[in-house]
Amino acid sequence: MKPIKSVSNMSNISIIVAVARNGAIGKDQSLLCPLPNDLKRFKALTTGHTVIMGRNTFLSLPKGALPDRRNIVLTSRAEARYPGTEVFSSLEAALASVSADESVFIIGGASVYRAALPIVDRLYLTEIDHDFPDADTFLPEIDFSVWRECNRDTRPADERHPYAYAFVDYVRK
Repeated sequence: MKPIKSVSNMSNISIIVAVARNGAIGKDQSLLCPLPNDLKRFKALTTGHTVIMGRNTFLSLPKGALPDRRNIVLTSRAEARYPGTEVFSSLEAALASVSADESVFIIGGASVYRAALPIVDRLYLTEIDHDFPDADTFLPEIDFSVWRECNRDTRPADERHPYAYAFVDYVRK
């Protein structure tokens, strides 16, 4: 998927992702590790809004389309239909279907993040304080010189969270 340069009708597009120190975001079409607070944050931020994801990300969801959200799936398979979703062949086409006042969250995978990174306004990262050397999916490199950190909430490992992590929000400078 090619990166897009601009979107004329929108200014509220965000990336949301849990990422390890080594840039890992997944393994075998799954999240890296259980982080219940990350899932709660994801739900709180995205509910009532539009989520855009690639086909593999959609297929990895345990219950299909995410409830109480507009679910958009990107795929090159013209015949593809998934219950509770709208299907588009490109990020540009998906964003063209979104109204200017709609909040959009890009939720994966790596190629969708790569395509969206040049045009997103905000990053909602869960930074996991661990390297996952056997991961097979990685977040594209982010040039943090164009981002300003606006919030950081650091959490220790505990009985439900195997690694320390931080919720970190960035806005484009």
